[in-house]
Amino acid sequence: MMETPEGAELCYPQLVNNSCKKPVPPHSSAMFVYILLSFIALCTATLNLLVIISISHFRLLHNPTNLLTLSLAVSDLLVGLLLMPVEILLSKACWLLGYQMCALYYVVVFIVTSSSVGNMVLISIDRYLAICEPLGYTTRVTLGRTKTCVCLCWFCSVLYNSLILKDFLRKPDSANSCYGECVVVLNYITGSVDFVFTFIGPITVIIVLYLRVFVVAVSQARAMRSHIAGVSLQRSQTVTAKKSEMKAARTLGVVIVVFLICFCPYYSPSLVGQDIEDSSSSSPVVVWLLNVNSCLNPVIYAFFYPWFRKSIKLIVTLKILQPDSCDAKVL
Repeated sequence: MMETPEGAELCYPQLVNNSCKKPVPPHSSAMFVYILLSFIALCTATLNLLVIISISHFRLLHNPTNLLTLSLAVSDLLVGLLLMPVEILLSKACWLLGYQMCALYYVVVFIVTSSSVGNMVLISIDRYLAICEPLGYTTRVTLGRTKTCVCLCWFCSVLYNSLILKDFLRKPDSANSCYGECVVVLNYITGSVDFVFTFIGPITVIIVLYLRVFVVAVSQARAMRSHIAGVSLQRSQTVTAKKSEMKAARTLGVVIVVFLICFCPYYSPSLVGQDIEDSSSSSPVVVWLLNVNSCLNPVIYAFFYPWFRKSIKLIVTLKILQPDSCDAKVL
């Protein structure tokens, strides 16, 4: 429970012995933090909403790769619209919605987080097949199969997290130290299982696939240089090849480093054999690091694409309201 002064007001005055104390009102320095967190939540919701509108509206963007990006944007939009605002409110107020809503909140948190990770894995598989096995990509990766994979990702996320949190759902107040607190604790065994399935497994798949993609991209760039005839053309092509190598390395580095930075602190207790705890009053930095990944995902997976910048211009200028705007050439 959050430390507060002795004279602090109680969340439930009628329960003097069992009530949590209300969080201390934020000082002027803390207000800057709340404004910053609110800005991050707004950016997360806005960026992911732009991705969703772009891919849903423009027909040229209706392909398997963008469908995976759309699914990722949906999970990240939920983080910006629901999870981040609740985290901000919990840092300034007591939990007054009851234990059932507390359980529902954390179920949504776990489902959205794991579905986001699952979508990242699907995107890495899609890119691996597109670059490393291009000849069979169009026949193996179809829109229908991709839709099936997305649905399975969300279904498995719901099923998996329902099993992980079954004890918590049965007794949502088991870890609370007082009334007005919302806490979920994963014991070492459950936390270890979640650590493997939500962190170790996905990050291993992502690293292996992106390393393979990087190796293939570098070898293709070298092959292009070896087939150059003229000296001047060679210099131009060498520059282009180096840019391709750097782009592949940069994308690989950004994806892995951002994922590790955002997720490692949350799962670090499992590494040292401790229980994983989520609460309304503990580890706000860790929770926000986990959530900020949803703000960075649209930047990593969409902002680097020219079609996203073109789509933003059409959306902001309201040109998408014009007839046949869905057929606009955004590619």
